[in-house]
Amino acid sequence: MSYIQKVDEKIYAAILAEQKRQSEWMELIASENYQSPAVLEAQSSHFANKYSEGFPGRRYYGWQENTDIIEQLAIDRAKEIFHADHANVQALSWAAANLCVYSALMQPGDSILWMDLTHGGHLTHWAPVTFISKVFNFHRYKTLPDGKVDFDQVRALAHEHKPKIILAGFSAYSRELEYEKFAEIAKEVGAILFADMSHIGGLIAAGVLRNPLDYGFHVMMTTTHKSLRGPRGALILSKWIVSNPLKKPEDTIENIPTRIDRAVFPGMQGGPHMNTICAIAVALKEAQSPQFKAYAQQVLKNAKVMAEELVTRNYKLVTGGTDNHMVILDFTGTDLDGSVAEKTLDKIWISTSKSTIPDDPNPPFRPSGLRIWLPAMTTRGVKEEDTRKIINFIDQAFKNKDNEEVLAGLKNEVKEFCKAFPVPGI
Repeated sequence: MSYIQKVDEKIYAAILAEQKRQSEWMELIASENYQSPAVLEAQSSHFANKYSEGFPGRRYYGWQENTDIIEQLAIDRAKEIFHADHANVQALSWAAANLCVYSALMQPGDSILWMDLTHGGHLTHWAPVTFISKVFNFHRYKTLPDGKVDFDQVRALAHEHKPKIILAGFSAYSRELEYEKFAEIAKEVGAILFADMSHIGGLIAAGVLRNPLDYGFHVMMTTTHKSLRGPRGALILSKWIVSNPLKKPEDTIENIPTRIDRAVFPGMQGGPHMNTICAIAVALKEAQSPQFKAYAQQVLKNAKVMAEELVTRNYKLVTGGTDNHMVILDFTGTDLDGSVAEKTLDKIWISTSKSTIPDDPNPPFRPSGLRIWLPAMTTRGVKEEDTRKIINFIDQAFKNKDNEEVLAGLKNEVKEFCKAFPVPGI
């Protein structure tokens, strides 16, 4: 009998229900993936009991030999995988990590250039509804009619506002960013380059997508729970930037890594979640394996098939296709919108997420787009031919969105399909 079952039967029941749901549902939400049993085990380890303010070798609490071992392993693996000079593994997650980067590199009133939210950016970059938008000045660049970044606009805004940071990153953008162009513009205006690679960090780790740190970027952040298949957390990776080249980086507070560490602790956070860091270290070890590289390659293969199948079935995609792991469907001019599409797929046990499209005419809770990705189902073993079946399920659901009998039949088909692709650890 489970310890949880003995202590709290209601929580135990909810856990079992969620395990069952995850096994029977198809997961296409573009923020979710499955951790391996080893990562789950590390996250529930006894490191959850340990409080460890500070960094390896520089803690404020006693007996940190074991915590130093796991955090240093996570740091060293992150540096090697992402070609970084420095890695901070303590940031709690996406929003917290971005906030730490901003506070490390900017002063209140400074400007940052970021991708417009409806054009693919993320709330944490920051949208006007967030608190941090009251602290810094945010200027938004957009995409062209083909859905790709408008670099003429990026350059014009950079020269006009002289931002402290130029941010390249996204939540709903299906093309690979042109990092060289960002670097060229940043050099013209003396800006720091920050890449938010939260969605594609695992694909960069596997070497199947390009690494911004190899193209002149100073800082890169990625969450650890999406394509990297780790726990909920984040990595802040950076290159050495030293104001006085005659000094070693550790001798000056002007270098970016030191500023980031101090922004994370004590600037924004207290004691790190050592059980999460333990799980991050395990996930990074897995990311160095040939099996993980094969997984990442399969993600891209599946995504290409997904885009091709949707276009063949006359669906409109933002950017017309994909270079990475996701597509964004554009329902303008149809009898669907993102909210209706999401709820329709819920009825057949396929989880997705509604999404805005560039300059979306609809409000955020009823946007015109739907975002779909395949890393989670690829983790479960889906290949190209399976992807075609998935798109057929989606297409049939949309064509029969008002026919509850057909939708019920599709739900049973999806359930049977998912039985062939077990969730790791369940």
